[in-house]
Formats: sequence, C-alpha cells, structure tokens
Amino acid sequence: MSTDSVTAPLLELRHVTQRFSGLVAVSDVSFRLAPGEILGLIGPNGAGKTTLINLISGTIRPTQGEVLFDGQAVTHLPTFRRARLGIGRTFQIMQPFPGLSVLDNVAIGALFGHGGGQAQLARAREQARQSLEFVGLSQFESQRAEELGGPGRKRLELAKALAMKPRLLLCDEVMAGLNHVEIEEVIAVIRKVREAGIGVLVIEHVIKAIRSLSDRLLVLHHGQKIADGTPDAVLADPMVVQAYLGKKRA
Repeated sequence: MSTDSVTAPLLELRHVTQRFSGLVAVSDVSFRLAPGEILGLIGPNGAGKTTLINLISGTIRPTQGEVLFDGQAVTHLPTFRRARLGIGRTFQIMQPFPGLSVLDNVAIGALFGHGGGQAQLARAREQARQSLEFVGLSQFESQRAEELGGPGRKRLELAKALAMKPRLLLCDEVMAGLNHVEIEEVIAVIRKVREAGIGVLVIEHVIKAIRSLSDRLLVLHHGQKIADGTPDAVLADPMVVQAYLGKKRA
C-alpha cells in the first residue's frame, strides 16, 4: 500500500539498497515524505531502520539507489553538506559532548546547521537557548551535559538537532526507555516541530505512541518495505501483524 503525498516531496528515496559484505540491510526501498509530515518507521529489531536513517543523513552511502532532498540528489553528499541543506537527526545512542554545558552542546548544532550555521558563538548560544526552551530544558542550560539523566539526554538530542534549524528531522528512538508521562511530553514536542513545517521521520517501538503521532507508517522487515500507509491500515495489515506485531504479542 502507498499514500505518497501529491505535494512535492521534501524527501524521496528511489530504490535504495545497502549491502554490508554479504548482508543486505536495506533492499530496494522507495518512499516519499512531504513537508510538515510525520512518517513513523517501524519494524522488528534488525529490520534496517537505523541503517535507513544513516543513508538519509549521509553517515553511509547506498550501494544502489538515490536519495533526494527537496528535489536535489544528495546521494553522494557528505553528512555536513546534508546538514547545511537542512537534514538534522538524533541518535539512538546518546553521546553528549563531555565537559561542555547543556547550552554549549546545543550551540554546536547552531554553529554547523542549516545554511552554514551561526557565524558567532553568542548568536549560536541564543539560538541554543530557544531550542532548549522548545524542548523544556532551559533550567539545565548551565549543567554539564553528561550529568543529565536518560530523559534529559533524550531532550538534549532533540534540542541539538533543532538548533541546526532543520527542514527534515530524523528521530531514532527518542522515546525509548521513557515512562508514559515522558513519552507524552516528547510527542508534544514532535508535534510542535511539525507545526513549524518541518518534516519528521521517527523510529519508535512504542506502538501506541507512534500510532497517535504519525500521519503515515512505513514498515521494514528484513530490509524490505512491506507496508506504507495510514497507521490504522498498516497496523491491521496481516503481513505487518505476522512480521512485527504478532511477534511482539507472542
């Protein structure tokens, strides 16, 4: 199934394949993401979800296929060039810059983000303060980043990415390990991101959260796209139930 938007896509993948030696991590995946759309990416562990985000952000380059951003082929551009075009991301494994304050961790994103970033540290810090306020971390700006707990580090990941002023935000399990209240708070932040016209691709295993958050769901299994459509339709798809939901319920 497919519900590609009639709007000109912000992000488009065309027949993207990624091989690591003999392992095919992503196999012939194509999809579009529109500006201001939230696309949920789900699937079993090892399905190729993080690999797909790495291909979009430029951490790795595909063996085959094309990645287009705002109509421009970015398949062979390095990560920093894609960031300057407006592609920001969070990381599943949170690694704040040790020894730096929360504020300066986020200011680094502002220095090297969309359009080349802020040229002056003072302006970058002001932009960082706006991002910290956006995610609810303003009161911790002077604290060393490594002293934040798990939920705080999740918000810091979001703030660092948002300080880059992205047009596309890639979120890799930003709700993992959070309790119900913390999950709802992160969902509220992502919805505010979408209201600003930013496209969002989010990986998440909490089905209730991803169902309520996403405009569409894309499902990977063994690196292949097996479903793409509205959350209700995708989660009722027998192939998705067998490959993913059934195993989780078993």
